[in-house]
Amino acid sequence: MKIALAQCNYHIGNFASNIEKIASGIEKARNQKVDLVVFSELAISGYPPRDFLEFDDFIQQCQDAVQTLAQQCKGIAAIIGLPTRNPNEKGKPLYNTAVFIENGEIKQHIHKSLLPNYDIFDEYRYFEPNKSFECVNLKGKNLAVTICEDLWNVQDNPLYIINPMDELISQNPEFIINIAASPFNYQQTKIRKDVLHRNAVKYALPLFYVNHVGAQTELLFDGGSLVMDAQGKTMLELAYFEEDFQVFDTDQLSNSKEISDPSREFSEIEMIHDALVMGIRNYFKKLGFSKAILGLSGGIDSAVTSALAAEALGHENVYNVLMPSRFSSDHSVDDSIGLVENLRMPHDIISIEHAFNAFEESLQPYFKGLPFNIAEENLQARTRGVLLMALSNKYGYILLNTSNKSEAAVGYGTLYGDMNGGLSVIGDVYKTQVFHLARYINRNAEIIPENIITKPPSAELRPDQKDTDSLPDYEVLDEILYQYIEQRLGPNEIVKMGFDAALVKRILKLVNTNEYKRYQTPPILRVSTKAFGMGRRMPIVAKYLS
Repeated sequence: MKIALAQCNYHIGNFASNIEKIASGIEKARNQKVDLVVFSELAISGYPPRDFLEFDDFIQQCQDAVQTLAQQCKGIAAIIGLPTRNPNEKGKPLYNTAVFIENGEIKQHIHKSLLPNYDIFDEYRYFEPNKSFECVNLKGKNLAVTICEDLWNVQDNPLYIINPMDELISQNPEFIINIAASPFNYQQTKIRKDVLHRNAVKYALPLFYVNHVGAQTELLFDGGSLVMDAQGKTMLELAYFEEDFQVFDTDQLSNSKEISDPSREFSEIEMIHDALVMGIRNYFKKLGFSKAILGLSGGIDSAVTSALAAEALGHENVYNVLMPSRFSSDHSVDDSIGLVENLRMPHDIISIEHAFNAFEESLQPYFKGLPFNIAEENLQARTRGVLLMALSNKYGYILLNTSNKSEAAVGYGTLYGDMNGGLSVIGDVYKTQVFHLARYINRNAEIIPENIITKPPSAELRPDQKDTDSLPDYEVLDEILYQYIEQRLGPNEIVKMGFDAALVKRILKLVNTNEYKRYQTPPILRVSTKAFGMGRRMPIVAKYLS
């Protein structure tokens, strides 16, 4: 049997585009004399459709689309994911479904059983879990069709009381097929492969896995669809961070020992880089924009953001605005000019002094001679924010936010100033990782000037300011933040790791008391296991650790 894996970049609610991609995959499979072509979870709607699922018209368009696609399946079978209505009077109104189509006819609906309701997932909000299990039969072979999470209860700490494959194995399937929408984080590839390997080995069955690829706002999907043999050996692996289409002949399974493992290893920083570039590119394309604007400060965060955007959108489509003040060092401007010249990006220099002076003059009677403090520092950042948003509005460019995760965590940023933007590119990247990203960007040639990477980080909002004036070294800060945010360890547990108790208390208090700022940030491209945004839901007016 020849099975095709169609790894596509879908667009939520863009039925015309999604239908075209699926129809093209069906036609390509038919031309290669494929028996079955497999598409990913909720392919017709795109994933995650969220509250679009509450619109009856949205569901009807999904139903109409699958009927149209079924007619394309003459002489071929297909498995396609979409939301379908629950005909029962009780329960959630929808199922997360894989339809099995054969020779132009929808033969079977397979519903998802395990509905994730943690971190970024909220499927139980919309879908009813499946409670009946039946294999698909194609040309005399039973196929155990599962949907994403349905295979994840094979881990050591099961989240659910049932395991769909335990139910299906009694029907003697010959293959496992899993259609998925498994979002990327820099640890997910290894975890996902381990889960798939465990399933193949536990049930002694070959496994065909088809994942989404592309970005849906902050969620990034890395692809990496694959075929494993019954011993868990990878026989075929599709591309990462791009669309792909591959055909696998099951006759190869009998010769699997002669086939070398085609999977490749990625470094953590390489995956983060590729994911962010894809995330920027997809965000702009799916919104119908082509040009970005950002404030280039001479620091490493804006430099990395600018370089990533240039790779994603083309250097000519990234407009860099340098906005020096009385506190800006000469090298900040020089370093920024070096970057834009290296990447041949458009730029302008707009001093904020005149506007900042005007604000100071207007506020002078109300500040009543009080000394220069954070109010004036933030006023500079907000002056820059106003200028950037004015240019963004005038030219129709999306403003890129350049704050990193370390800053966002402790509130080291100004609302309506440097926290402005339509997309946060590195808001899920710790400062120490930003330095690694800069080195990776410079892996073949110096794109980011060396001085930007090596000079001490500074907001340059007062004389001789350094980040370390108010924050510990980033190596220490980032480790404390990682243990608290990603690992969810409490203060006592972090202190036992060897960190100063007073420092831990201060840092965790900063994280919690600045939650209100993060409620007002742009969407953040998610690359970690716990990003700020939809996957981390914290109350603002809580007392814990404050």
